[in-house]
Amino acid sequence: MKDIIIIGGGIVGLATALKIKKKNAKLSVLLLEKEDKLAQHQTGNNSGVIHSGVYYKPGSLKAKNCIDGYNQLLKFCNEEGVPYELCGKVIVATDRSELPTLSMIEERGAQNGLQNLKRLTKDEVQEHEPYVNGIAGIHVPQTGIIDYTAVSLKYAEKFQELGGKISLGQKVIDIQEKNGVTTVVTSKESFDTKLVVNCAGLYSDKIAKLTSEKLDLKIIPFRGEYFMIKPEKQYLIKNLVYPVPDPNFPFLGVHFTRMINGGIEAGPNAVLAFKREGYRKSLFNLVELAESLAWPGFQKVAAKYWKTGFGEMYRSFSKSAFTTALQKLLPDVTEDDLTPGGAGVRAQACDRNGGLIDDFLILEESNAINVCNAPSPAATSSLSIGDHVSDLALERF
Repeated sequence: MKDIIIIGGGIVGLATALKIKKKNAKLSVLLLEKEDKLAQHQTGNNSGVIHSGVYYKPGSLKAKNCIDGYNQLLKFCNEEGVPYELCGKVIVATDRSELPTLSMIEERGAQNGLQNLKRLTKDEVQEHEPYVNGIAGIHVPQTGIIDYTAVSLKYAEKFQELGGKISLGQKVIDIQEKNGVTTVVTSKESFDTKLVVNCAGLYSDKIAKLTSEKLDLKIIPFRGEYFMIKPEKQYLIKNLVYPVPDPNFPFLGVHFTRMINGGIEAGPNAVLAFKREGYRKSLFNLVELAESLAWPGFQKVAAKYWKTGFGEMYRSFSKSAFTTALQKLLPDVTEDDLTPGGAGVRAQACDRNGGLIDDFLILEESNAINVCNAPSPAATSSLSIGDHVSDLALERF
C-alpha cells in the first residue's frame, strides 16, 4: 500500500512528487509514467522558455504560480547546476491597433511585480533586435531559456534520493475504490494507495473521469508546429521576439526563440491535433478526433474562432503562408531560410460552454487530486504548482 500515487512523469508530476517527499519524507510515494522515459510529451516538446509572468491577469493562479515558480526554478537550477540563460525578450507591436494591448501587457507586468520592464520606441526595438519590424515594444529582462527535460530529470533524481519510487511503462487503465482503498490498475499490474494525484497532461481528463463522475470538461489537443532558421541566417534574431498576442485567443502567436542547446525556432501555429499525442499531421486517431469534434464546447470554440482556425490550418500546410506570418515580425526571413522543426501538443481544457480554460485548474475528489489544466507557463511554474498540489495532498495525512 502506497500513501500517494502520482500519475504522469512530466515536469508537473515530477515537481509535485519532489515537493511531497521534501515536505514529508515518511510518506511512500510512487510515480507512474506510461512511457519508457520521463518528460516525453508536453515537457519534452516545448520551446524551453522561462516565462516571466508578464502576460497573466494579476491575481490569477497563472500569475501567482508563474512568478513564484520562476524564482524557485532559478534557485533550484543554481543549486543543482542545471544550465539556463536569462537573455530577455522583446514583445513587438507591428501595427497601431496593437498598442492598447501592448500597454495592457506592460501594466500587467508591473502589477505582477516585474522589475525593469522597458517600453521601447521603434528605434529602441531595433537596438535590441536590428532586423525586427516594429513600431513599439516592451523589453522583458526576466525571460530566459532552458532545457525542461534536463530540469525534469533532475527533479526525478532528487525525488528518488529522498526515497521516492518511479515506475516506467505503466499505462493507467482503471482506478477503483473499495473500503477506503484506491487501486490503480495499469497495463502491467495493480497498486493500492490512499490518494491518487493526477498529472497526466494530455490524458488528465480521462484519468479524472476514473475518479469523478461529474467532470464537465475535455482536453482538446492543439498541435504547435515549428520551423528552424538555417544556421547562416540565425544572425537575424539575437534572443526572443514575440508579437502582441490576440487577447481573446489563448496562444501567443508565431514568435522566434533562441534555444539553450543552439538554434533558433520560429513558430508555432496552433491547429487541432487529430490525436492527443499527434506530433505530426499524419498521426490520426479516429476515436480521439471524434471525441474532440463531438464535444459541445469545442463546437462553440470552432464557431467563434473559425476564421483564425482556418488561417492556422492553412499555415500548417503552406510553408509560404507560414513564412508570410513570420515576415510580419522579421521581413528579411525567406521560405528558403526555414527547415522543418519539431512540434508540441498542448493539452487545452475546454468546458461544455466553449470556454478555453485559461488558468490552472485543480479539482479534488475524496481519493484524488486532479490537475486538469496546466497550460503554459506550467513548466516555468512547476515547483510552485508542485507546492500547491503537495499542500492539498498533505492535508489528507
